[in-house]
Amino acid sequence: MDLSIKNEDNFEFMINEMAKMLNVVNASLLDPKHYKLENYEEIKSLYDLLKMKGGLTVAETNAFIEELKTHRIS
Repeated sequence: MDLSIKNEDNFEFMINEMAKMLNVVNASLLDPKHYKLENYEEIKSLYDLLKMKGGLTVAETNAFIEELKTHRIS
């Protein structure tokens, strides 16, 4: 899978993978249909950061989720 290609499948994959990596209890917070494809680059940057770090502290996880929320469709 080449995540440098901006498409719906890659977008959904990244969001779903972030939900797994963050162990999000409320999966609706990271439902791909609540995000716009136009935010692909921002979501990919967050995904890349999360993959690079591996694990996050509780505070980092909360901050990460708050950042993701800023990209949600209202």
